[in-house]
Amino acid sequence: METAEKGRVDKWLWHARFFKTRGLASKLVSGGHVRVNGNRIAKPSVMIGVGDTLTFPQARQIKVIRINAIGTRRGPAPEAQALYADLTPLEEKVPNSAEIERKGRPTKKDRRTARLLRGSYLD
Repeated sequence: METAEKGRVDKWLWHARFFKTRGLASKLVSGGHVRVNGNRIAKPSVMIGVGDTLTFPQARQIKVIRINAIGTRRGPAPEAQALYADLTPLEEKVPNSAEIERKGRPTKKDRRTARLLRGSYLD
């Protein structure tokens, strides 16, 4: 794998497989949603290098990435993962009522409990 000293931020995001197309990466950068070393950028042509930190939203999560290498091609996934170190803090997931796994139709007991919780249970 060859590496360069500097490269465009949109091209690097595409090489590292964070976005399916380079156009999607450019659109995110142009929208002002990417930060390089804490500074917001708005041009996809901004040059980045090894050691820089990128912060950007992806899949309802904020990604924090440190660049380890600047790739010259969009290779396979293991090659792309070698281009960066993921510094994204792990968040403890708290399930809400919509994410609780339910199996089939609620039982009579489940319906009674739901009515009690809503306060609409009349004796």
